[in-house]
Amino acid sequence: MPPPFTPLPAFAPAGNASLALHVVSPDDLPDWLSGPGLTWKGWLDATQFRAALGDLRLLPGADGLAGAVIGSGTKTARAQGRFGLAKAVATLPPGDWHLSGSLTEAAAKEAVLGWLLASYRFDRYRPGKTPAALPRLKLPDGLDGDSLLAMAAGEYLTRDLINTPANDMGPDDLQAAFFALAQEYGAAATAIVGDDLLAQNFPMIHAVGRASPRAPRLLDMRWGNAGPQLTLVGKGVCFDTGGLDLKPSAGMLLMKKDMGGAATVMGLALMIMRLGLPLRLRVLVPAVENSVSGAAMRPRDILTSRRGLTVEVNNTDAEGRLILADALTFASEEDGATIISMATLTGAARVAVGPDLAPYFTDDPVMATAIAAGAAAGFDPVWRLPFWDAYEPMIEPGIADLDNAPSGGFAGAITAALFLRRFAGNTRYAHFDIYGHTPADLPARPKGGAGQGARAVLHALPDMLGL
Repeated sequence: MPPPFTPLPAFAPAGNASLALHVVSPDDLPDWLSGPGLTWKGWLDATQFRAALGDLRLLPGADGLAGAVIGSGTKTARAQGRFGLAKAVATLPPGDWHLSGSLTEAAAKEAVLGWLLASYRFDRYRPGKTPAALPRLKLPDGLDGDSLLAMAAGEYLTRDLINTPANDMGPDDLQAAFFALAQEYGAAATAIVGDDLLAQNFPMIHAVGRASPRAPRLLDMRWGNAGPQLTLVGKGVCFDTGGLDLKPSAGMLLMKKDMGGAATVMGLALMIMRLGLPLRLRVLVPAVENSVSGAAMRPRDILTSRRGLTVEVNNTDAEGRLILADALTFASEEDGATIISMATLTGAARVAVGPDLAPYFTDDPVMATAIAAGAAAGFDPVWRLPFWDAYEPMIEPGIADLDNAPSGGFAGAITAALFLRRFAGNTRYAHFDIYGHTPADLPARPKGGAGQGARAVLHALPDMLGL
């Protein structure tokens, strides 16, 4: 059965009485305090309110609470920290609120999206916990509430899938969630399961997943009958022990998130279907558990991929690119598709850009420009890294066509992306090497599972596909 997904918060009804959440910058604070009828200067001075980003004060009134004020911070502070106004969700008392202040459309959009994302709570494993009542926000005039709710819904799904531990999120459980998503939006979903089918048609997916008693599979969803073709491919390693190249225990602690690519493309698919975008969508998720048993693939095994290229397994812990390779080959067999893959693929990407940025790779200048613009519009930072052709020899071991884990330790994110590009064929292709996890609580991003790149792609689609 699919997990019980966290419900979305609702906007406060437009007709309800609500309290004002005044949004004030440090530059505007003196004028705001001297405005007619404002009586809180002494209180705010006494509490040293300076309108720093996310700094909030409740405002007393004659009959109780009169509202609240929150700082929007300096331009530098806003550039360094997304969703600062979302701190209000954890601080304000329950009730209905509206934003007050001279916010640009982009700032209002960021504030509302941050509010929705900050309202997420993962309480599946605390059934006795009574959910705390949270403040509700009215949708400001001029904003597209449907788009904001779709982005939040996709992120909630992604977080729920990643946060669910592997004992409840194996390949079969991921399939159940995948099928539930398809059913909700009228998509068609199938699963290719079974040793004979996989070994013959998707041999590297089979080789990675065959050691687990939880059978590997390839999930396939289709939605939409007209428009350009977009195919999303997400790495679905539901738990990664490292295989025979076993990880140390500390290295396994976050490995329930190794299906973060699958969770993110499913969240993006939800956004696309919920908004009814005019395109034909396909989602492919190779779902496996990389386990240790007598059936496990071995170091220096040579596998023959669906594309026919041979791969020497020089590290069984570099398994994600193997399963993605077969899925990308399958995707590329469909003419005219634009393909995007997402995967928690390399530690090298984290060393390069840290946990907050998702590097992406593409040779297509239109895709590159659209994704960069989409990242800004969706408050979803990404950073382009190159398919550096000069590194191609690094992924060729000599004994086989390709090496899944080149030695030397250099450019690990790039060599992994180059490996995947070999299987994407002559399609328009982009690859995201995501982290899928927030290491510590941040505004609108609680510690735990996190989507990366989905909102950037969503906002990029009109320019990328000509919608």
